[in-house]
Amino acid sequence: MENSLLTLIDSASSVLVVLPTKPYFDQVAAGLSLYLSVHDRKEAFIFCPSPMTVGFNRLIGINKISTEIGSKNLTIKFAGYDAANIDKVSYDIDDGEFKLTVVPKSGMAAPQKEQLNVSYAGVSADLVILVGGANDSHFPILSSDELANAKVAHIGTRVLDSKREIMSFARPGATTSELIANLIKENGLTIDTDTATNLVMGIEDGSANFTSSEVTPETFETFAHLLRSGGARMPKVKLSPMGFPPGAIPNKPFRTPFVQQPVTPMSQIESQPEVVVPESGEESPDINPPSDWLQPKIYKGTSVS
Repeated sequence: MENSLLTLIDSASSVLVVLPTKPYFDQVAAGLSLYLSVHDRKEAFIFCPSPMTVGFNRLIGINKISTEIGSKNLTIKFAGYDAANIDKVSYDIDDGEFKLTVVPKSGMAAPQKEQLNVSYAGVSADLVILVGGANDSHFPILSSDELANAKVAHIGTRVLDSKREIMSFARPGATTSELIANLIKENGLTIDTDTATNLVMGIEDGSANFTSSEVTPETFETFAHLLRSGGARMPKVKLSPMGFPPGAIPNKPFRTPFVQQPVTPMSQIESQPEVVVPESGEESPDINPPSDWLQPKIYKGTSVS
């Protein structure tokens, strides 16, 4: 097919997979899996305008997602240094190594190492694949002039509302991961255990463990195919507030911690008189009663005639 995903990938020299702003777990799993599958075939990169949070760390290859738009050009900046203090910039090739020299004006200090800022800029990809999203606002990269000559395709569970000409591979489905899994299979792209595992986690999370109303029999068939391809069901780790010390999580109830009472040193304890308690079977010491207590008592009354 002339407009198949495989045809677009094979005709490109470099592929850039783009995630939307603040992506869902399913979208990150799908985009990352597509990147891993294409990476074995072409030079590929994956970009997301939003930084990855802790919740995505269980995905394999999550460190490959970059927040920099491209790596076509290397940019060197001197943060906080006045460019007017520079006299000239020159470069040399020393033993096959590139050497850049910054010469300050007379009486001016050279830029400090701490001011050096090295980054990448520029998109070298001639094929951009958007994953997920609903409209252009979810992909700010589309407004970049660097993508003016690049082909743009979109994969998602809904057609992207865009003012730009975009080749759509959108299909209805329960999850984006399910759609990516089917496209990988249909186009004969590589699917290894890492790719399959990411897609398994994406389908489970995106479908709320198959409780979504959009889950179909085909969803289970795709899931079974991923398991046969080596995909593993990774348990989702739940964090409990009781696992953190009191005060680490605001506005959370905690049990009152046990406070050990201070122990008084023996040297500070006052000596008390020893009380002798008679043992069982022993008579207690006699106590003398009053002197008149043992004398006979005589009753004196008034006679009534």
